Amino acid sequence: MKKLTAMLLVVCMMLGLFAGCGSDTAETKAPGESGQETVNAKDIKVGFIFLHDENSTYDKNFINAANEVKKTLGLSDDQVIFKTNVPESNECYEAAADLADRGCDVVFADSFGHEPFMAQAAQEFPDVQFCHATGTTAHTAGIPNLHNAFASIYEGRYLAGIAAGMKLNEMIEKGEFTAEEAKIGYVGAFTYAEVISGYTSFFLGARSVCPSVTMEVQFTGSWYDETAEKEAANTLINRGCKLISQHADSMGAPTACETAGVPNVSYNGSTVAACPNTFIVSSSVNWVPYFTYMIESVMNGTEIAVDWCKGIAEDAVVLSELNEKVIAPGTAEKLEEAKAKLISGELHVFDTSTFTVEGKVVESFMADVDTDPDYTPDTEVVSDGYFHESEKRAAPYFTLNVDGITLLNKAFA
Repeated sequence: MKKLTAMLLVVCMMLGLFAGCGSDTAETKAPGESGQETVNAKDIKVGFIFLHDENSTYDKNFINAANEVKKTLGLSDDQVIFKTNVPESNECYEAAADLADRGCDVVFADSFGHEPFMAQAAQEFPDVQFCHATGTTAHTAGIPNLHNAFASIYEGRYLAGIAAGMKLNEMIEKGEFTAEEAKIGYVGAFTYAEVISGYTSFFLGARSVCPSVTMEVQFTGSWYDETAEKEAANTLINRGCKLISQHADSMGAPTACETAGVPNVSYNGSTVAACPNTFIVSSSVNWVPYFTYMIESVMNGTEIAVDWCKGIAEDAVVLSELNEKVIAPGTAEKLEEAKAKLISGELHVFDTSTFTVEGKVVESFMADVDTDPDYTPDTEVVSDGYFHESEKRAAPYFTLNVDGITLLNKAFA
């Protein structure tokens, strides 16, 4: 086996990329110690399965990361295979099986609903590693070559919320509306824990600097539906929301905001080119660290963590550039201050002293960490004064309905 580039290996070790998140993670082992065969860099093949294509901000984020790692590791076009517009259906299994048949050593899929089909392929092709974003079952499935990965995106959402709260304060100070009218809107796809965790962390970030803020959430029932997302944003704007954010994958909401002149915080990448007058900032998961770790683990013959999760400190969660034309004065400084506190552990996004549920402080919560069909609560996740999101499992499990947030519809579970 050719040695890996020393610099990349050292950087990965410094960032801690060989450890996972939660209690059921693979331990770091010396090359070949896991029993997996090493793969020569010039022979490795990697397959990627994407729910949509580059028209989706969500998938584009993965595609960009895959292309960056391909270049960094010096992989050829023949060594990296993309499959786009693969739905959350048996087509995902067929895509994964085809990639395995074509000689891929590792296959990655990017959408929550791909998980059962990736598990099916993993059982059929035990010599291929199958990695999956945002899934919940790898740590309990008992399939050695099935792995989940995510990042502590709630940290990025919280920081983006601070930028939003700073903008609200500026608008209040200018007399555009009163503090009591500081309502923000959020376009969500589904009422999944991932979305709940995201809009709650965004809300708490905004409220940390604008204490009077409230939030309304409109769900679309789809990860990618530009018309529905635009309609949802317009509904929220018409209901008096002064700023809009989202957890949905099209340009629907940002476009609606640009048309209406309403400030917007996007997701998975900057929309400043299309929305120069309303875009503030965007948070996203940076998949470069995981893709590098995933591929190098296969090349080294080391185990891939069954449940990998990193955050701001490891550059797995990032913010886009700030739109200086729109942000409030002092935003950059406030974000750097909060970021430093998140990294040091001085600040916790879900500090239970900063929110209530039905008027009460949350002192205990049993989350469904070990996912089952009935979503049975199984793990205590509140201790030391905060909700330990993504520490017991990479994928979010925050499902509390925090006071100050109103859900306009709940039909999409």
